[in-house]
Amino acid sequence: LLRPLVAALRSHVLAGDKVHADDTPVPVLAPGEGKTKTGRLWTYVRDDRPAGDNAPPAVWFAYSPNRRGEHPQAHLKSFKGVLQADAYGGFDALYADGTILEVACWAHVRRKFFEVHKAQGSPLAAEALKRIGALYAIEKDVQGKPPAVRQAARASRASPLLASLHDWLYETLRSVSQKSALAEAIRYALKLWTALVRYTGNGLIEIDNNAAERALRTVALGRKNFLFAGSDAGGERAAAIYSLIGSAKLNGLDPEAYLRFVIARIAEYPVNQVAELLPWAVANQIISPSGASS
Repeated sequence: LLRPLVAALRSHVLAGDKVHADDTPVPVLAPGEGKTKTGRLWTYVRDDRPAGDNAPPAVWFAYSPNRRGEHPQAHLKSFKGVLQADAYGGFDALYADGTILEVACWAHVRRKFFEVHKAQGSPLAAEALKRIGALYAIEKDVQGKPPAVRQAARASRASPLLASLHDWLYETLRSVSQKSALAEAIRYALKLWTALVRYTGNGLIEIDNNAAERALRTVALGRKNFLFAGSDAGGERAAAIYSLIGSAKLNGLDPEAYLRFVIARIAEYPVNQVAELLPWAVANQIISPSGASS
């Protein structure tokens, strides 16, 4: 019953100019084996509110029985625009013809330096964190501003800092052990540099992929409440429910109240009008558990 609604949600997510993508493992019972295998939940998020866009935010989850690159390549086959993601190689084929533009994530870069600093107290890692922090301070100033304002601020303020950081990373890499964790963190940043600095030339783009990581928190909470999905079909149903729950949350709705509202109506709803049941379309009709409108 929910499949047409999730399809409408998917269409909305992929109709945007930018999508955040990530994935996470999910245990799935392997039929006849008495044990679990590792399936995958992929998340695709449309949320341009930080760039002052009023389009409703939404998240679409998809399930696959493994992490092969063919899955995101199929999920995003019709998408054209900016893809913000990590450095997972399965995305690479999507960038080949230029239809989809790769943008990397500064939060991933920061995390690698943070781990080095936490483990070793490295002054060089601390310096990297300080420099990255200055980039995030600029983003805080332009949060919610129109793309043109964001792009101008990044060009005047962030681009010089990035040029300096790039030189510093190269020089630092020459002075540290090539087998060290610090060198590994630096090489990670330099390898992705073109995709990392792309956000400065487009005010719609974010500095990181945290929108997708936030969406996956719903899955992390779910894993605490169940041991595994019963089958691949169960994984697909979980993806559908996570899509609706996550999108309800992004639009400020109580997920339980929204699901009750939808389930009570969708069986008799015309398939070609099912988009009328998407979270933002029914927000003013949803009553929260406390009895107040969400």
